Amino acid sequence: QVQLVESGGGLVQAGGSLRLSCAASGRTDRSYAMGWFRQAPGKEREFVGRMTWSGSTYYADSVKGRFTISRDNAKNTAYLQMNGLKPEDTAVYYCAASRRGGSLISAGEYDYWGQGTQVTVSS
Repeated sequence: QVQLVESGGGLVQAGGSLRLSCAASGRTDRSYAMGWFRQAPGKEREFVGRMTWSGSTYYADSVKGRFTISRDNAKNTAYLQMNGLKPEDTAVYYCAASRRGGSLISAGEYDYWGQGTQVTVSS
């Protein structure tokens, strides 16, 4: 089992930045890919980006060039750096962990989830 805890959400003006953290505990001795998803009110959860254990990243078109995923394996922590935030980025952001292969762009490919952190971008 792996437990994930997100932090770093908050209220920011359009054009601003936030960095979300996702701290993992439990069976962190295994290799996991880390993904970030978000869910806005009344919408389905959507893929934001992911990083494999080896460091390969992939982002949704809506955030490409603005968001960056990184991880510190020694600290068992993944990060989502969000720059150039827009009001449409407002959502609850979730991190997730997976030991599976594949594209890792769908929620069903992930085994463990954090509780989410709210990001609100004002115009």
